[in-house]
Amino acid sequence: MTEQGSELLDRAKTWLAEDPDEETREELAALIDGGDTAALAERFSGTLQFGTAGLRGELGAGPTRMNRAVVIRAAAGLAAYLKAKGQTGGVVVIGYDARHKSADFARDTAAVMVGAGLRAAVLPRPLPTPVLAFAIRHLGAVAGVEVTASHNPPRDNGYKVYLGDGSQIVPPADAEIAAGIDAVASLHDVPRPDSGWETLGDDVLQAYLARTDAVLAAGSARTARTVYTAMHGVGKDTLLAAFARAGFPAPVLVPEQAEPDPDFPTVAFPNPEEPGAMDLSFATARAQAQAPDLIIANDPDADRCAVAVPDAAAEGGWRMLRGDEVGALLAAHLVRRGARGVLAESIVSSSLLGRIAEAASLPYEETLTGFKWIARVEGLRYGYEEALGYCVDPEGVRDKDGITAALLVTELASELKERGRTLLDALDDLALAHGLHATDQLSVRVEDLSVIAAAMRRLREKAPVALAGLAVTRAEDLAAGAGGLPPTDGLRYTLEGARVVVRPSGTEPKLKCYLEVVVPVADRAGLPAARTTATGLLDAIKRDLAAAAGI
Repeated sequence: MTEQGSELLDRAKTWLAEDPDEETREELAALIDGGDTAALAERFSGTLQFGTAGLRGELGAGPTRMNRAVVIRAAAGLAAYLKAKGQTGGVVVIGYDARHKSADFARDTAAVMVGAGLRAAVLPRPLPTPVLAFAIRHLGAVAGVEVTASHNPPRDNGYKVYLGDGSQIVPPADAEIAAGIDAVASLHDVPRPDSGWETLGDDVLQAYLARTDAVLAAGSARTARTVYTAMHGVGKDTLLAAFARAGFPAPVLVPEQAEPDPDFPTVAFPNPEEPGAMDLSFATARAQAQAPDLIIANDPDADRCAVAVPDAAAEGGWRMLRGDEVGALLAAHLVRRGARGVLAESIVSSSLLGRIAEAASLPYEETLTGFKWIARVEGLRYGYEEALGYCVDPEGVRDKDGITAALLVTELASELKERGRTLLDALDDLALAHGLHATDQLSVRVEDLSVIAAAMRRLREKAPVALAGLAVTRAEDLAAGAGGLPPTDGLRYTLEGARVVVRPSGTEPKLKCYLEVVVPVADRAGLPAARTTATGLLDAIKRDLAAAAGI
C-alpha cells in the first residue's frame, strides 16, 4: 500500500473509533475492511463546509457526509461561538423535520449544548421550519438550529443555524462558528450528557398558530377551496390547523403525499418546482366533483409555498404559478390592504416588486440571494424570493414561511372569487399597470462541480455582448460587489428590456440562470401578444446563454 493510502486508512480508523453511530460505523468499517480506497478518499478528501446555509450534504460515514459525528462537531462549534459572545445563560431551541437521522441530529445538538453549559429546548416532534424560526423570538432564545435538507433528495440532510433575532446567520458568524468546529480535536473532548435539555410541549406551536391570525384581514373572505400536498413532509397538520383556525374550507389532501416519508417515494425530487412533483396534486384536483380554486403545495419542511390555478389553456387544465408571480400577487394584495414598510426581494427575483413599491410610494430593497439577507432588511414589511419563499409576517417569523404564505394567497383567491375573478385576472391587472414581467430559469444539475466553475469562468472571460438579439448594456461581476451589496459568486447582465443573473446554487449541485423580460402592454387585448413575445425572448435568451456558458 502506498504511503498516501496508509495515511488515508489511518484517518478513517481514527474517525471510526470516535463515530457514535452504529450504522455509519458499520458502513465505514466495511469500506476499511474491503480496502475501498476510492470510496474512502471521497469521504475523507476534506470536510463538509459550514457556511451561511449551515451544513447540507449526503448522509453517510466520514467528514464529507452528514452524520452524527459531523453534527456533534457543528453543535460544538456553535456552542463555542455563543459562549464567546457571552450567551452562556441563554437557551438554544432546536427543531427538526422527518428526514432520516433528523431526530438523532436534534438530540445530539441538545446534548452538546447542555454539555457546554447552555440550555437547550427541543420542539416536541417534526414540525415546519417556520415554527422553529418563530420559536426563537417567542422564547427569547440566543440561537436556533433546524435539522432539515428542505427539498433536497432523500439521501440528504442538513443543519441550519439562526441567531437570537430569528434570522439565519450571515458573515462573519459563519466563519466564527466554522473556526469553532475546526477547533474540535476529538469527539471525546465534547461532553454529551444523556439528559438535561427540555422537550417542549405544544405551547409553542399553539402560539405560532395564534400568530397566524395577524396575517389575514379581519372579516376577509374565506371561501376559496384548495387541494393541498405536504410533499411527504411535515406541513400537513400545521397547515390544516391554520386553515381551520382561519375558517377556510378544509383543504382536500393529496393522500399519497400527506404523511411524512423520508424516502419521498412518489417524486424524483421533493421540490414543487421539479418536473412531475405536482402531478398527483393535479390529478387530485381534477378528480374533485366541486372544482377547487387553487392547489397549495409545501416543500418537505414547509418553509416554501407553491401555488397552481385552473387554466383552460394549460395541459391538464392546471398551471403552476411561478414564484415571481405569487410574490407579486402577495405584495399587491398587502399594498391594497394598506401595508406600510419596506418591500424587499433578492437580486434574482422579478423587478416587478420594485414597480409595485414605487407605485405605492413604499421603500424597496434588493438583497443577495437567501432569506438570511431578506429577513435582515430594516423596516421589512414583506419579502420574497423567486424560489417559492415568502415572508408575509416578519414580526412573527423572520424567514420564509410556507404556512402563512398559503393563508395569504388563499385569502386573496377568496376575495377575487367573491368578485367573480381569479388569480390569473389579478396577474393581468399587474401586467397592465406595470408591464408584463415574465421570468424563467435555466437550471443545470451536475454530477461534477467543476462544470459549474468552468461555466462561470467562461462567462467571466468572455461576457456576452447580446442575448436574444438584445444588447447587453451592463455586465456586472457580483464577486466584486455591486449596487452596495456584499460580494457573492454571480454575474448580472442588464439588457434592453431584460435582465439575467447567473450563480451557482448554494444548496444543490446546480448552476442557476435567472431570466426576466419586460414587455409593455397597452391594453387587455394586447396581453396574448405580449406573452407570446415574452416567451420567445426567454427561450432565445436561454439558448444564447447556454451557448455562451458552454452548458
